[in-house]
Amino acid sequence: MNSKNSILLVDPEFDPNTAENCNLLIKITSDSFSYAIIDKIHQQIKAVYDQQECHDVPAELAERLKHDSYLMLTYKEIKISVYTENTIAVPNEIFEVENLDQYARFFTETQGDKLYIQPFATYGFTSIFSLHKFIDELLNTSLECSKFFDHESPVLALAGGKKKVLQLDFSASSFNALYVNDGKLIFSNYYQIENSEEFNYYLLFIVQQLQIDTAHTVLSLSGIIHQGDAHYECVSKYFSHIEFSTALNEGLDGRILEDMPSHYYSSLLALDLCG
Repeated sequence: MNSKNSILLVDPEFDPNTAENCNLLIKITSDSFSYAIIDKIHQQIKAVYDQQECHDVPAELAERLKHDSYLMLTYKEIKISVYTENTIAVPNEIFEVENLDQYARFFTETQGDKLYIQPFATYGFTSIFSLHKFIDELLNTSLECSKFFDHESPVLALAGGKKKVLQLDFSASSFNALYVNDGKLIFSNYYQIENSEEFNYYLLFIVQQLQIDTAHTVLSLSGIIHQGDAHYECVSKYFSHIEFSTALNEGLDGRILEDMPSHYYSSLLALDLCG
């Protein structure tokens, strides 16, 4: 353990000199920071770091990038998912790549100079997003040649292939919600929550506004939630079919996580499926 709210798990056989054969996956939410190192030759998880309840994500991220030796290695590929308020989904039939600047009008003034594009052909839309200026500059300076994704991308990867599902991905004090019906993305939103009562309010709001049939809709959970905790007790009151998104990428050896609930890091690891 590195601090009260962080954990670092490392395969004792991991040789940093083999990092060029590995992918580095980084997930940044509004209140947490985590990363995983995956050996792509042997399909093994070599390291996982997770820090929850970050009170100042940009500052704590800068500190990790400055002092964490694993983040200073040269990797085969680096994929980063970043929470941002500056994101919109544009249906592919009206998306015009030559008119990207028009979408930036909907973003806050704290955005960076670069607009990122992430197509979701399966769902029929393209995500356009920008990052907070400080985080954008920090990541591009410290982790060159990275691929950036918005915070929905790994959760969409978890929901991929499911016809009807409400996917909830939790940090210690927030959750990302996606509703897929008939294979189409119907709804997505990100919520910060103080307690289970506030979570219960948002959950009921989602169910009622979207008219979700809780008896016949799969509720898929990932992140910081477990059976018997306050959040789980909330969802179990309304949904009949509840599952944890525990499946790792096909063939991936996750032995270093065997003492942890495997769904804790499902969305982090799902970043490796994002292209």
